[in-house]
Amino acid sequence: MIQLQLKNLSKTYANGVKALDDISIEINAGMFGLLGPNGAGKSTLMRTIATLQKPDSGEIHLGDINVLEEKMRLRKVLGYLPQQFGVYPKMSAEALLNYFAELKGITNKKERQEIVAYALAVTNLTEVKNKHVAGYSGGMKQRFGIAQLLLNNPKLIIVDEPTAGLDPAERHRFLNVLREIGTNHIVILSTHIVDDVKELCTDMAILNGGKILSKMSPKEAVENIQGKIWTTITDRDGEDELANKYNVISSNYNQDNTLNVRVFAEQMPDAIFKQAEADLADVYFVHLKEDEQQTINS
Repeated sequence: MIQLQLKNLSKTYANGVKALDDISIEINAGMFGLLGPNGAGKSTLMRTIATLQKPDSGEIHLGDINVLEEKMRLRKVLGYLPQQFGVYPKMSAEALLNYFAELKGITNKKERQEIVAYALAVTNLTEVKNKHVAGYSGGMKQRFGIAQLLLNNPKLIIVDEPTAGLDPAERHRFLNVLREIGTNHIVILSTHIVDDVKELCTDMAILNGGKILSKMSPKEAVENIQGKIWTTITDRDGEDELANKYNVISSNYNQDNTLNVRVFAEQMPDAIFKQAEADLADVYFVHLKEDEQQTINS
């Protein structure tokens, strides 16, 4: 099975921002979630793997491809869907995919028709293949983006913040498309949306400040903090008091304007708390909070 290996990747921008901080990680076939807040370094990492920018140091290997030294060889087996892509001419999806397939070197007409039909079917666009892509909804454009990157049967697929801005129905359809293709490829899903990773990914890492804070399966990550999440209900003033005394990781409003406050602690912190079922959002917030504390203390 092919594997993507990142070794000691670092990148500091001219303004002094350390976007990648000695990242080493191995990614196997299947859906891999890269989870982190905006500004964590996710897009820098995706662009670096996709050979669109160079790191200051480090190595990347995809199987026997030395990515940083064999860019064209990598690009032949890469499918990349960036955050912002494509201003489309007034062409139908089918015609545009045929055009892209030709650009990718698929010169045999029958072969091209077959791969285009497959890409349209996988992304659920067959029924609208004759519509202009420029007139597609946001979710349809994202699925078209996946269709065009499937044309060269990539070994590595990178999708950067693909569901941001999609309505719930479009997001659901798009995630189903990713689920469909995730079994036969290495698919890296870069996102700040915890539920995308929770629904799709068999492996994941949390990135913040250009550093990998954690790497494990979502299931393992949740199991590691099970029994250590506690919740209580308070008001706005009460939240500040709790934050001063306990390790508050998140809070959300109820309909009556009270707050559900979630705390991470090895044991029950106080009689006002009850134990809560841990979830992937708790994992995410626990790691971000720990990283924040380490940054303050360093």
